[in-house]
Amino acid sequence: MATLLYRLGRSSFRNRGRVAAVWLTLLVLLGVAAALFLGPSGDRFSMPGTESQRALDSLAREFPQASGAVGTIVVAAPEGGKLDPAVVAPVVREAAAVPGVLAAIDPFQARALSPDGRYALVQVQFKDGIDDITDAQREAYLKAGASATGVQVEHGGEVLRAAPEVGGSEAIGVLIAAVVLIITFGSLVAAGMTLLNALVGVGVGMAGLYALSGAVELTSVTPVLALMLGLAVGIDYSLFITSRYRQFLADGLEREEAAGRATGTAGSAVVFAGATVVIALAGLFVAGIPFLTVMGLAAAGTVAVAVLVALTLLPAILAYAGPRVLPRKRREGRAVAEGGFGYTWGRLVSRLRVPILLVGVVGLGVLTLPAQELRLALPDAGTAAPGTPERAAYDLTSKGFGEGFNARLIAVVSAENAADVTAAAGQAAGLIQQVPGVLAVTPPQPNATGTTALLAIIPKEGPTAASTEAAVHAIRDKVATIDGAEISVTGATAVGIDVSNKLAEAMPVYLLLVVGLSVLLLMLVFRSILVPLKAALGFLLTIGSTFGITVAIFQQGHLAGLFGVEVPGPLVSFLPILLIGILFGLAMDYEVFLVSRMREDFVHGDTARQATINGMGHNARVVTAAALIMTSVFGGFVFMDDPIIKSMGFALALGVLIDAFVVRMTLVPAVMAMLGKAAWWLPKALNRALPDLDIEGERLNTHLATSATPTPERVG
Repeated sequence: MATLLYRLGRSSFRNRGRVAAVWLTLLVLLGVAAALFLGPSGDRFSMPGTESQRALDSLAREFPQASGAVGTIVVAAPEGGKLDPAVVAPVVREAAAVPGVLAAIDPFQARALSPDGRYALVQVQFKDGIDDITDAQREAYLKAGASATGVQVEHGGEVLRAAPEVGGSEAIGVLIAAVVLIITFGSLVAAGMTLLNALVGVGVGMAGLYALSGAVELTSVTPVLALMLGLAVGIDYSLFITSRYRQFLADGLEREEAAGRATGTAGSAVVFAGATVVIALAGLFVAGIPFLTVMGLAAAGTVAVAVLVALTLLPAILAYAGPRVLPRKRREGRAVAEGGFGYTWGRLVSRLRVPILLVGVVGLGVLTLPAQELRLALPDAGTAAPGTPERAAYDLTSKGFGEGFNARLIAVVSAENAADVTAAAGQAAGLIQQVPGVLAVTPPQPNATGTTALLAIIPKEGPTAASTEAAVHAIRDKVATIDGAEISVTGATAVGIDVSNKLAEAMPVYLLLVVGLSVLLLMLVFRSILVPLKAALGFLLTIGSTFGITVAIFQQGHLAGLFGVEVPGPLVSFLPILLIGILFGLAMDYEVFLVSRMREDFVHGDTARQATINGMGHNARVVTAAALIMTSVFGGFVFMDDPIIKSMGFALALGVLIDAFVVRMTLVPAVMAMLGKAAWWLPKALNRALPDLDIEGERLNTHLATSATPTPERVG
């Protein structure tokens, strides 16, 4: 592996013009394809095989006029007043005139009035589903009721869901990353080159993703996740190879030779670090949820592109950069101290390994405790940013009618003939009304043929309340006893419950697949059994403490205001499995970068303890920079209003900080020092069976020592 990458690095360095031209051409072509084939993104969380999805599919077939997106306009009279039909009429009329609207229901005819007559709900039924609603339709919907005077009009409903905007606050993370690079390298050229390389990779990956969006359905979160990871790993991978390149230059190698060796050694670590991330993300398919599979594959694709760019385009850019990649002091021949803190920290951790392990493990264990209270749900308008139309409508509905009116469920009753549907719907309505947590059940609403009827169910509490979740389970249990018809319960709350349940079922399989494959991969890399097991156990500490702190802030509300969390509540349903997948891959990144250098020095003759100290000395500075950069990139997304992106950015940033600084740079060297030579033990039979991937470059060194080094081309 190292020899192959060495040749690739030298070739890319020597043919810098061609390599740069290929990547720039690919970027332009994919950019054009993205512009031509860009498809819409949405928030349709399809769940094949679940009851809620079966109900939605039944609605689309049997009751198409009720399967489109729904909007709810809330009208409120001044305090102490009552609504007049003549005042509400313009709201209904203008809502019905919105393009794509099938009907807007007069609240006085539907009796959708609060007991005091002050509030009314105008239900607006669109023909198309949520993913087909255009921005023009949303704008027209938001203007409905503008002519009404003397009343407050707020617009809500699923029709207002739109893709989160990217391009503002998340740029803060990139700026911080640039500052960290400048400080780390002491060279504007090196920092700018590394950042440029990562941005090209992100551009190619994102353009390719958008080019496929016309054929593959993407949720609105998918491109943001791909952008997050593409930026973070792209900068990190370029940082590691550039750092090793500068080290080889400091050792007196010519630039082409330094580029080849940096690609062969640090590049090998990049390949396997990237492979662990790709495995973790692609493994999301085991959940059996299409939108989650697409998210994982899209992010894995951007990571794979980041690896390819780091191995090919980066050596070409290094050729163009010339000696300016070094700090001014080194270019002028003055001594530059590097790695002092890393060596000091490595010696300290090695000496105090037992107390450090105890404090670290117990401390992270305590931070894990809040994770016991973890609750999951899909986001609703109650978690939207204050000041947004959907949040205003949610709050006004809760004030006038109660939170349960924001959590309406739908029971779909289907049978072969109208008589069976009528009988089953009446029986179901009576049983559902008896369920604790249910406020009201509307009369059955049949379709044109009478073979399907809908029952609207109003819970007593909001969409994410525990009582509402319990009510959904109880309703399903009760209606399952009714013969003669098929009855399914759906709605946003029911979909969220099904998502959580399906993910909970998939989690053990996912963990076994991802951790098992990654441990096997690390066993190949490090030729050890204990090192991969230590890496996996360290990850459990990372993920537990990350979940604990995230629950404490986003769900329990501790320090919530500091992070812009206006309404604490359950975490988004797919955050745990997504967070596990991403953090496991990134955690293995730092494991590979740190321990591969320890392995390299051990193979080259150092004692186990000295190799551990050397690994910290050589890589502590660059791992610190990489972790700060990745945290900055992820942390930039915390400032977004979208609750899914905010919680995801926070959890990823926090997880990287904990894993890099507490687990990998503190607990890992402490364990390695404690294990000593035993850390690199591998049974002889297994050693013979496993292929030797030469990540530490031992065969590369032998090859270079026994062959004449080609005369390097002068650059600059």
